[in-house]
Amino acid sequence: MSLPEVPQDWQAPLIALAREAGAAILEVYQTDFAVQAKDDRSPLTAADLAAHRVIARGLAQIAPHIPLLSEEGAGIGWDTRRAWSRYWLVDPLDGTREFVKRNGEFTVNIALVEDGVPVLGVVYAPVLDYLVHARRGTGCWLREAGTDRDAPLGSRRPAAAPLRVAASRSHLDPRTARVLEAIGEHERIGLGSSLKFCRIAEGRADVYPRFGPTSEWDTAAGQCVLEAAGGAVLGLDGAPLRYNRGESFLNPDFLALGDADLPWQEWIDGLDG
Repeated sequence: MSLPEVPQDWQAPLIALAREAGAAILEVYQTDFAVQAKDDRSPLTAADLAAHRVIARGLAQIAPHIPLLSEEGAGIGWDTRRAWSRYWLVDPLDGTREFVKRNGEFTVNIALVEDGVPVLGVVYAPVLDYLVHARRGTGCWLREAGTDRDAPLGSRRPAAAPLRVAASRSHLDPRTARVLEAIGEHERIGLGSSLKFCRIAEGRADVYPRFGPTSEWDTAAGQCVLEAAGGAVLGLDGAPLRYNRGESFLNPDFLALGDADLPWQEWIDGLDG
C-alpha cells in the first residue's frame, strides 16, 4: 500500500520551524552555557534540549499522526519503529562540538523519511542564517537570508580536479587521510555538521568522505538536500544510505558526492574496516 503524497505546503512551516529552533539555540549560544556528556561521551547542552522541544512541538502541529525520532528523544525501540513507514528524523543541534567551540558551524536538521528514504529535508545554520531545503524528486534550494526567496541549487557535475573535499574539523581519521591521498590534487575545506552536504549541493565542494560513527539523524536531512541537488550519499558497497533498518541508529561508512561518476571505488580500494 503506497503512502499518501506529502503535502506541498509542508515546506514553509518546516522552514519556519527550523528558524524557530535556531533562535532557541542562539539564546543559549549567547550565554555561558554548561556542557554535559551524553552516553557516548559527546557533548550535550541546554541548546540541544531547547531546540528538541521546539521541533517536537512544531512537528506535532504540522502532522500529529507522524512519529518523531530525534537525537534528544532516541529511546524508541525497534519493536515500535519497525512499523514506521513514514516518520520525522531530526537532529535538533548537529555539530554540538562546533557549538561548544563557538565557530558557528552547527545546524538544525529536519528530515521526513519514507520507507527508509529521506524525502524532505531542511538544514539551517542559525549563526550564519544559512538555510537549505529540499524535496526529493522536485529540487533543492538555498533560502536567501532574510527573505522568502529561493535560489535553486545543483552540485558540480562533472567535477574536475582539483576536487574540493569537505572534511570534518572534529573528525579526521587515518582512513580519511588515505582517501585524500588517493584523490590526488585537491583542496580541503574544513567544515562541521551537515554544512558539508550543503556545500556539495551548492557546487562549492565535491566530496565528503566519512569513516567513523555517525547516526541516522546526522545525515538524513543532508542526504535529502544533496540527492535533490543531483549528488549521492553512498555506503562503501555503492548503495545509498537508508534509514530505520534495525535496532542500531548507526550509519555505515559513506561518501557524499556531488558527482557520483567520480572514481570513488578506486579511492577506497584497499581500505579495511
